[in-house]
Parts: sequence; structure tokens; C-alpha cells
Amino acid sequence: MPNPTNSYVRYADGVEQIQPNEDQLGDETVASMARVNRFMFEKNRHAIRDAHAKSHGILRGELHIPADLPAHLAQGMFVPGKTYGVIIRLSSAPGAIDPDTQAAVKGCAVKIIGVEGRKFLADQADELTQDFLMVNDTIIPTGDVKSYHDLQLRQEKVILHGPQIAQAIITEAGTLINQALDAVGIKKELPLVAPVHPNNNILGETYTTLGSIRFGDYVAKVGLAPLSANVQALAGQKVDITEPGGWRDLVVDFFKNQGAEYELRAQLCTDLNTMPVEDASIDWPQDQSPYQALGRIVIPAQDAYSPARRVFADDVLSFNPFHCLPEHRPLGSINRVRIKAYESSTAYRHHMNAQPRREPRDISELPD
Repeated sequence: MPNPTNSYVRYADGVEQIQPNEDQLGDETVASMARVNRFMFEKNRHAIRDAHAKSHGILRGELHIPADLPAHLAQGMFVPGKTYGVIIRLSSAPGAIDPDTQAAVKGCAVKIIGVEGRKFLADQADELTQDFLMVNDTIIPTGDVKSYHDLQLRQEKVILHGPQIAQAIITEAGTLINQALDAVGIKKELPLVAPVHPNNNILGETYTTLGSIRFGDYVAKVGLAPLSANVQALAGQKVDITEPGGWRDLVVDFFKNQGAEYELRAQLCTDLNTMPVEDASIDWPQDQSPYQALGRIVIPAQDAYSPARRVFADDVLSFNPFHCLPEHRPLGSINRVRIKAYESSTAYRHHMNAQPRREPRDISELPD
């Protein structure tokens, strides 16, 4: 059973703690990302995202908030009885267009349309969207600004100056294949973590926000989990991906003739010591605070990856956790550096691809 309301940590200014040299580390991280962005543009002659560059499916759906949502969950945009349009972008984590035969963390970006209220970013205060960006993990291995900065600069060194084999095996932040790095003699240059993300079916995965967010009066992580029987049956299902576009093919084939439902949910913080805001590498124990349902995302059968839809989602749209109400602002140093990173990356990508920066005001703007 969920904890009583009075056991949840209340959001306050003191929940976040500025880290040593945070601004300098953030600026250096963003500058490194910009250099990599320029390198990747010359490689592709097309500007791509510096993370989650390759999409596998673009889905249209609806988020239904239950009329009887408890008061402690009815925070911010989670208005009891409300229905929103949603756009979901499924992706792989690397900032490169790698073949799907290469294992990687998967991403699920959810853009909710029709959210009233002034937004956190001043230049988008009147937009109607709220984004939640999630991955199929509950932690970020580089969970604070210092470790994120150090890994980014090391990855830049490999991407811009390293041998081709080393570029090919950077499959996710902090996850590198030890044997291959040994072979090219650069093992000591990089942090090494064994791969922990097997090729489970992308549609059966459970996704969680990168670090914590403000959740109105509280602090939380937001997640997405399979709800309908057809996607629950895919949870943990190993998939043998043999084609460069195998994940796209899987998503398109699934939604060609059937829909699916997912649960949007929240894990509320009950203890800042065991569920820290400033270190996103620490898993929040679910036995201490289980996830609670916020609403149901209903996705009908559809063409999940038409050419027009891919271009709209990959080149026109931006997914940014700071596209949000102040009540859902991302927290912690890993997110405070990301606010600069997202702006820099998005501005460069839209400029180089000569595409407008656009936030949809109605779900009908997503092409069929």
C-alpha cells in the first residue's frame, strides 16, 4: 500500500543543493556536446540529437487521468478526469544513427498536448505541451554534473579522435565493451561498465525519468509501464535483432493491426537520504515507495513510422524535460546541466536542418 501523504517529502528550495563548480562544469559539458554535434553533422550532413538520435516509432495516443485520482497525485497537469493528446517517440540512447544490432539503452519521450498554465521556460511560457523523457532504467550511471562532465569529455575524445571501432561501441552513457577497448589500447582512458541492457522487446519495457522532478507539492520520478495484456506479455522478452532497422520494423508491425495501453505513474520520494535528488545514480527503493498510477495512455493501431511522421518528430519537434509546468521541473545537478544542453542542441539542429522550432497545440498536427 502507498505511504500516507504525510510521509512524502514536501518540495522546498532546500531539496536541491548546488554542487561544487557546477556552472563551470555545465558550460564545459555543453561546449563538448556542441563540438560533437558539429562533428556528427559533417559525418551525416544532417544535424541529429546529441542523445537518442535514432527513433524507432512515433505514436499518437491519449492520456486519460482517472476522475478519482487521489489528492496527493492530483498535482500540476494531473487533473482528475482530464484527457490529453500525446505523442510518443521511441528511440535508442546514442547520439549517432547506429544499426539496431548494437545493444543500447532505449528511450521513450512523451509529449502531452493541451496542458494549460504558464510553462517553466520563459520563451515557451504560453505553449500547451508538457514533456516527460524516460529510459528503460531507473538510474543514470553518471548521476551528477561532475561525473556527467567527465564522461562527456572522454566520449568526445573517442568520437572525434579515436579509432572507428571505439566510436562504434559507445552504445550508451557509461557503457562500453571492455574487450574491444582492450583491443585498441585505450581501456585506461574511459570508465568501464559492463553492458546491462539486453535486447528486450522495446514495447514491453518499463521506462523512468532521468532523475527526479518536482511533483507539485512533492518530489517524484515518473514512469511508464505496460498495461494492456498484449504489451505486458512482451516484458522481458528477448528479441533477436538482425537488421539495421529492426526496432522500427518491430514497432511498425505491432501497431499495424493492434493498439496498446500503458500506465503513466509516479514514485514519490519519502526520504532524501535513500531517495536522493542530487545523485541520480542511486535507485529509489520501490519497497519504500511503490509506483502509483497517474493515468492510462491509450494508443490505437496506426502507421507508427510514416516518412512524414518521422521527419516531423525527428526534425521539427523537440523533446525537452524543461518543456514543463513549474510544478514538474526536473531536479538535481544532472538536470540543471541538461537545461543548457537541450537548448544548445535544439537550436543547432533546427538551424542546420532549416526546420522551424515548433510545439504542437493539437494532436492533429502529427502527420499520419
